[in-house]
Amino acid sequence: MSDEEILFERRGGLGLVTLNRPKALNALTLGMVRAMTLQLKAWAKDEHVKTVAVRGAGDRALCAGGDIRALYESGKTGTPYASDFWSEEYRLNTLIKEFPKPYVALMHGIVMGGGVGVALHGSHRVACESTTFAMPETGIGLFPDVGGTFFLPRLAGRVGLYLGLTGARLKAADLRHLGLVTHVAPFADFEAIVAALAETGPDRALRAYAEQPQDAPIEAAMAEIDAHFGGESVEEILASLDADRSDWARATAATIRTKSPTSLKIAFRQIMAGRRLPFRDCMALEFRITERVQKGHDFYEGVRATILDKDGAPQWKPATLEDVKPWMIDDYFTPLTQEWTADA
Repeated sequence: MSDEEILFERRGGLGLVTLNRPKALNALTLGMVRAMTLQLKAWAKDEHVKTVAVRGAGDRALCAGGDIRALYESGKTGTPYASDFWSEEYRLNTLIKEFPKPYVALMHGIVMGGGVGVALHGSHRVACESTTFAMPETGIGLFPDVGGTFFLPRLAGRVGLYLGLTGARLKAADLRHLGLVTHVAPFADFEAIVAALAETGPDRALRAYAEQPQDAPIEAAMAEIDAHFGGESVEEILASLDADRSDWARATAATIRTKSPTSLKIAFRQIMAGRRLPFRDCMALEFRITERVQKGHDFYEGVRATILDKDGAPQWKPATLEDVKPWMIDDYFTPLTQEWTADA
């Protein structure tokens, strides 16, 4: 494998993208985002490329997210890297969502944050036995971005709100049940799938390796999720969970209470707003929020506690949901002087 962060090759009618930072769980850098954007635009016009696929190097992850350390340092020092990263990452997400050819994401290992953004908006999404999907951003003072504003509220019932607030992890059967992936296949067959994609269209190639859907654990929890996450605020959700003495309700409430109170309220409003917005408007809204998050406290504290010091004890400010006033959240959603657009 090359030392380059991202690799591109053409095999027959397939344009293949390999995220190539296995030691960093293939976390995205700005350079990777820019290179992938340029290559996808070229392949969109190349009549020899019939299908595009994305995979991750190594056996641990498709992509665990963005390069959080770089974003942290940029925000702390006031460089433009973080704003540039989010702006261009969201353009890449939009390019994938609107890509004119089949786009196949081979999702193994960790698929979180930025990894969700390069996988979930494609036409064909393949999970395997090792796939672990989550949107854990409220735990580091962020919010479920990379299109979470669009796809989370479009899941059945209130499960999108549940995923966005708790950062709950899903495996292949759950992903297939919810429609977040289109196929499940063994990781051992991914290389064979790539070879098949080079020779034929994705529907035929994937049908040859896809497994039958299995029972999804989340199906048994859907009624509880809908009942408890139907509240009109995070506080109402927690009150509903607290009134239920089941182990699931108590564990879910405890998980929510570990998250940034500001992020929880941002995520709640973001997901509810996204129900009515087309994809590009969702991405513009997400960029507004990231621009404000960079100027706040909780993102840096969340990264410190989770990734840098790893003490698991973030000191959120404000520290409670009650102290996060409506006007504070309004500020995150206020239009920017220069609004984000999908077209650079």
